[in-house]
Amino acid sequence: MTSPLSSGADRPRPAPAPADAVVTGADYRFTVLTSRLIRMEYSRTGDFVDAATQLVVSRQLGPVPDFEVRRREDRLEIITEHLHLTYQPSRGFTRSGLSVALRTAVIGVHGGTWRHGEQWDPQEAFRTNLGGTIRTLDTVDGATAVQPGLLSITGHAVIDDSGSLLIQEDEWVRPRPHADGDDDAPDQDLYFFGYGQEYRSALRDFFTLTGPTPLIPRALLGNWWSRYHRYSADSYLALMDRFAQEQLPFSVAVIDMDWHLVDIDPAIGNGWTGYTWNRELFPEPERFLAALHERGMQVTLNLHPAMGVRRHEDAYAPMARALGMDPEKGADIPFNIGDKAFTAAYLEHAHHNLEEQGVDFWWLDWQQGGTTDIPGLDPLWMLNHVHYLDSGRERPGGPGQAPYRRRPITFSRFADASSHRTPIGFSGDTVTTWDSLRFQPEFTATSANIGYYWWSNDIGGHMLGVKDDQMAARWVQLGCFSPINRMHSTMSVFNSKEPWRYSRDARATMNAYLRLRHRLVPYLYTWARRAHTEGIGPVRPVYHDFPWRMGSYDNRNEFLFGDLLIMPITRPTDAVSTLAREEAWLPQGTWFDLPTGRRYDADAADGRILTLSRRLEQMPVLARAGSVIVGAEDLSEPAGDNPRRLSVVVVPGADGEFILEEDDGSAEPGPDAVVRTRFTLTWDEASGSARLEISQEGPHGVVPAERELTVHLLSVGGRVAARVNGAEAPVSVREADGFTLGGGLDVALGAVRPADRVVLELSGVSTQPPALADEVFRILEPAQMPYPAKDRAWAVVSSGATGGALIGGLRAVGVPEELLAAVSEVA
Repeated sequence: MTSPLSSGADRPRPAPAPADAVVTGADYRFTVLTSRLIRMEYSRTGDFVDAATQLVVSRQLGPVPDFEVRRREDRLEIITEHLHLTYQPSRGFTRSGLSVALRTAVIGVHGGTWRHGEQWDPQEAFRTNLGGTIRTLDTVDGATAVQPGLLSITGHAVIDDSGSLLIQEDEWVRPRPHADGDDDAPDQDLYFFGYGQEYRSALRDFFTLTGPTPLIPRALLGNWWSRYHRYSADSYLALMDRFAQEQLPFSVAVIDMDWHLVDIDPAIGNGWTGYTWNRELFPEPERFLAALHERGMQVTLNLHPAMGVRRHEDAYAPMARALGMDPEKGADIPFNIGDKAFTAAYLEHAHHNLEEQGVDFWWLDWQQGGTTDIPGLDPLWMLNHVHYLDSGRERPGGPGQAPYRRRPITFSRFADASSHRTPIGFSGDTVTTWDSLRFQPEFTATSANIGYYWWSNDIGGHMLGVKDDQMAARWVQLGCFSPINRMHSTMSVFNSKEPWRYSRDARATMNAYLRLRHRLVPYLYTWARRAHTEGIGPVRPVYHDFPWRMGSYDNRNEFLFGDLLIMPITRPTDAVSTLAREEAWLPQGTWFDLPTGRRYDADAADGRILTLSRRLEQMPVLARAGSVIVGAEDLSEPAGDNPRRLSVVVVPGADGEFILEEDDGSAEPGPDAVVRTRFTLTWDEASGSARLEISQEGPHGVVPAERELTVHLLSVGGRVAARVNGAEAPVSVREADGFTLGGGLDVALGAVRPADRVVLELSGVSTQPPALADEVFRILEPAQMPYPAKDRAWAVVSSGATGGALIGGLRAVGVPEELLAAVSEVA
C-alpha cells in the first residue's frame, strides 16, 4: 500500500556511517562518529541497524576522526582525541563490561567516566546532568522532574535509541529486527556524547545526527490568542478588532474545542473529538478564516483525535468508503494512526478539506494511551510525524500556477528526543499559581539542552489557581521573551487574558509587553534562522554561552533570549517597597538594562552577582554594551511580513554588530531567498562619537527596497548631532516609557535604501549616568512607609554618602531590607 506520507516534506535521507569509522565483533559494534561521539551497539545475532530510526536520520558527521584501536584478550579499547572506550566482550554491555572516560577536563568535580547502565537521578542534590524536558505540564503546580538532556557538569550523556523504530523511504515506520527477542539479552543502540563543556558542539552534532530544527513560519513568533471558550465567528472577530483598536497586535488565532460539534448523541460517545464545524457558531467557516487572514493572522484549530471518526461527521461517509466500509451502517471508524489506510483517509477527508477552507495548522491536543498496532510505536510521536509531514505536502496551485509547498508545522506535545523536528511544542494545561510561573522560565530554557527550542506554554496559566493581577502581568512579561507567546485560559467566564480585564497597572504592563513582543519578531526570527542553520537555541540557559563560569549555573530561571540576558520576575511585589526582587548573575563586561537604562559593570572574570529590584511594570532585560537590537517600529505591520519600518536600539559603550536575517517565507528558502542586513556599530567613548553603518546583501524583492529606520540610543544624552550619508538628521530626546525602554535619544533616518549602504554618524554623545540622589529618590518615593522614616532616609542621601556609608546610614534610620536591596543596586 502506498504510504500516505510519500509526498510529505523533504527529510534528510538515512546515511550509514563510513566503514572506516566502525569497530565490530561477533555481537557488538562501535562507530566513532566524532572524537566526542561514539555509537555503541549490541546484537546477540550480530544484525546491526544502518537504516534511519525515529531519532537518527544520518550517521555521517563529517570526516572520520583519528582514533586508535587496542585489542587484547577479552579487552577492546578505542581511543580518540577526547574519549577512551573500554569494552570486555565476556561481560558484555554491563556496568563492569563497558565504560567510556573523558580525556579532557570537565567543570564538575565528580564524573568524567561513564559506566553502562548509569541513570541520572533528577532529585540529586547537586545536578550533574543539566536536564532536558518532559512530555507535558498537565496539572503540574510548581517544579517537576524532567528527563535528562545532552549537557552535563560531568561532561557526558547517553541517548538510548534501542527502542526506536526504523523509518522507511516512504516515511512509514517498521520494527527493528528481533524487536521481540530475548529480554535477558536485548539488543542495544546507544549514543555516547562526551563533549565536556563544549555544549554548542554537542548540540550541533546532535542535530547532524537527528536532523536540524526546522525553520518555523515567521508569523508564529508574534502574539497568539487562545482561550477555551464558546466563541462564535462574530464574537471572535469582534475581539480581534478590539485588540487592533487597543494597538495590541496578534498574529495567531487559536480556536479551541468549540469550533466543532461537541453536543453529540451520547450513543456514539462524547464530543471531545470532532472534525465538523459547528454551523450555529461558525455558519460560514471560509469567510471567518478569510477574515482572520485579512487581519494578518495564521489560524490553528484544536483536535482531540482519540475517538476516531463517527457517523455525525462530514468526513464520515468519504472516509468509510475509502476504508471499504458501508457508510449506511454507521459503524464507528476507530482511530488507528498505525494503519496506513486509516491515516491516508484521516488526512485526506478529515483535514485537507478544512485546510482548503483556510486552516493553517493543527493543534494536536491529545496524548492518551501509549500503544498502537505497531509494537513500540507511541501514538503521540506518530501523530506529530504524520501531521508535520502532511503539512509540508505538495499542493496544487491555482489556475495556471505551479504546485507549491507550505512551510511544515504542527502544534503538539513533546514525544521524545526527535521532537525538535516537529515543532511547535505545547506544554499542556498549567496551573495558575506563582509556583507554576516560577518554574516556567527554567523549564523552557532547559528544554534547549535536548535541542527542543520551540516550547509554547500557557501564558497566564490555564486552570485552577487564583486571579492575581500581578501574576498575570509578570506572566505576560515572561511570555514576551518566551520562544512562543501564547495567551491561554480554561473555560471560565472569569478566567481570560484580555488586558482590559485586569487592574490599571497590570493592564498597562500587559499592553506594553504584548507590543514589545510584536516589535521583537524580526530579532527573534533572525535567531530562528540561526537555530535552523547553526543549532543555537533562540532561548537557552546562560551556561550555553558561558559554560566555564560557575555563576552561569546558579540561577536556573535566568536565560538568554538571542543575546539579551533575561531575569524574569516570578515573585509578588513587597507591600512596603512596592518592588519585587530577583538575584541575577552577570557575565564579565558592561551591561545595560533596557527598561531602566541602568548600567552595570561586571569586572571580574567570573562575573558578578547582584540583586535586581523592579516595580510591576518592569522586568530586567540586559544587553551588553555595543549591542544592536533590530525590531519592527510599526505595530500595524503584520508579524508575518518583513516590515518596512525598522526600529534599531543601540546600546552604548562598545563596538558591536548585528546581522538581521529575513527570507521570502517559502517552505525551504535557499540562498536566493535570504536577505542579510548588517548593522555595524563603532563607538568612541573618549571623543563622544559613534558610527552606525548599515549594508545589505541578498536578492531584490524579498524585503522592501526602501525602509524607514529609527535609531533609539539608550541612555545617551548631550548635544548630539547626527548625519545620515552626510545629510543632517533630526535628533529628539526620548523619555523612558516606564516599561520596556529607558530614556535616551532618537534619530530618525527617514526612508533609506540599505542595499546602497547607509552611514549614521553621531557626535557629542554622552553616557553620563543619572545622579545617585535622583535614583534613590525614585526608589523611596513610592515606598509605603511612614513619612518621618522617609525624611530621615532622605537626609542620609542628601549628606552625599555613597556605597557602604549610604547603605549603613539608611539601615540605621530604619529603611527596610527590600528598599536597601534596591538602593544597593544603584549605589
